[in-house]
Amino acid sequence: MCGKSICALVDSEQTWLVQCEVAKVIPLFEIVQWRIGISSYKALCRFLVEVVEVVKPLVGIWVQKNPEQGNVVYMMPGFLSVVGCRIIPQEVGPLWIQEGQLVWSPVFEIICRFDGSSGFFLHGRDKEGSCLYPGFVMGIEKSCNELLLEVEPRREKSSSNEIEREDSRKELSGKINEGGVPFGNLGFSDRRSLLDIVANHVSLRVGEPLRGKLFPTRSKDDDEAMMLERRTMLLKMLKFGGNWKHMNLEEDDQLYYNPMQVDINEIWENLGDNTDIMDDREYQREATPRKKSFSMFFISGIMHILGKSSPEENTPRPSSSEIRRSNRQTFLSSGDTFSLSLKASYTEMSSYQRWPIMSQNRFSLHKLPMKNPINNQEYAGLWGGTFGWPPGQCREDKSRKALFLLMLTYKESEENSERVLIGTKILEGRLVRRPNGSAMFVVKIDRPSLEPFPFDAVGRDIEDSYMGDGIADGYGFRYPGSKPGSLFVISSDLLAFVWQETKNVITLQRLNLAEILKKGLGSCVPPLSPTNNFNFTYMKRSFGNVFTESSTDI
Repeated sequence: MCGKSICALVDSEQTWLVQCEVAKVIPLFEIVQWRIGISSYKALCRFLVEVVEVVKPLVGIWVQKNPEQGNVVYMMPGFLSVVGCRIIPQEVGPLWIQEGQLVWSPVFEIICRFDGSSGFFLHGRDKEGSCLYPGFVMGIEKSCNELLLEVEPRREKSSSNEIEREDSRKELSGKINEGGVPFGNLGFSDRRSLLDIVANHVSLRVGEPLRGKLFPTRSKDDDEAMMLERRTMLLKMLKFGGNWKHMNLEEDDQLYYNPMQVDINEIWENLGDNTDIMDDREYQREATPRKKSFSMFFISGIMHILGKSSPEENTPRPSSSEIRRSNRQTFLSSGDTFSLSLKASYTEMSSYQRWPIMSQNRFSLHKLPMKNPINNQEYAGLWGGTFGWPPGQCREDKSRKALFLLMLTYKESEENSERVLIGTKILEGRLVRRPNGSAMFVVKIDRPSLEPFPFDAVGRDIEDSYMGDGIADGYGFRYPGSKPGSLFVISSDLLAFVWQETKNVITLQRLNLAEILKKGLGSCVPPLSPTNNFNFTYMKRSFGNVFTESSTDI
């Protein structure tokens, strides 16, 4: 500690720049770009280490339960942040992505403050326009597969009116709702009401450049200045709230905004005893056993013969409404103020055809286990495409076609332990016919196909072909069957599956969503209301694309 050379080395920007590279979170040119928004490479290194240990598991594809309509959120590094972008079900022209722009909508973002802690913004809109809804990141597990939007109660300090400020994520999570009712145990209508009330209270109106500029692109020269301006605005919002326009970040630290302060009386007034009838019935089904055990039935019968009542009959059972009211009262009594919170945890989940089986009444997203291509699994990963051939060339037919996103994974068949390649659909265009989680095709990767490619290869060589089966029409494709077909490998990033009987063909290209968006090939549309934007995007029985109501570009 006394050596001048060591102190000089520790204080050197070059030393910490090297450490930022060692973290291997983002490439060098992005490290240099991020440096302009933070005090030093040392501080940036601290955040990158946090990204490696905590936030890095968030990057990838997340989905929500909806078996017919797509609900895909892609999470990627932004500018000193991690951002969540919903990929909208859409159609593309003959030139595919190159002809137009991939349509997306912001969902949320986690940003780095000056001190290395994390801030959270949920995106949404109301009748007047786009808004941001600040909150806190309450914990991210390294192996997380479920992301939850919740309301967290907080206690004020008894000695002053200040809200306890968080020095660390562990300290924060340990002080919340100890011994109380978890947010997830409340009735669905109560949870939605609480989220709506808190979100409406903390909402902050935004415009350009705040609305769609979540990450730097390579299409504009002024990107760096705009991203720095946007980051400064977000930090001001976290610190000063609605007064951010009239404040400087250098203001006294005592002058900070508490984005979670909501009057408990206001919550009581808004919630009252109103309940959602459907939710109440669902809660009652969960809380009341459908059948009595045989022993309880036998004891009840004996007691009836002897003229005595059973212990259950002597103890009045609370109704579902009383249980809900009690849980709500306990939850609201556990804090003086309330905030939006984001949690990422690991949950044991079963799956059906590679699609997670999810609860439909939770405000949550679930991560798809996406694998990168490796030796003997070179086709694994995310692919996009359309029906028809040839890909990416102008044709007389200028009609637009549904965009498909498929997740390709490998596994061994249960019958003879041979390898199979499964193309699982995770997104389809506006008119949905095949459920998410459906296997568009299952290919026996060790069995070459003898079928010839039935189209003009347009100067391309067919490298390989494999036997398999592709999805076939069923009851509205809800219970699809399969018919023989072949997968043709045109190149390492171009595949085509052809149904043998009909000669229908789906052409797939390997996708890198982060690269597409950063190249400026993304078109941002306004988000939905905050709670719908995070979770239930498609509420209609017709499974229509609700984003078409606010945009004609899809």
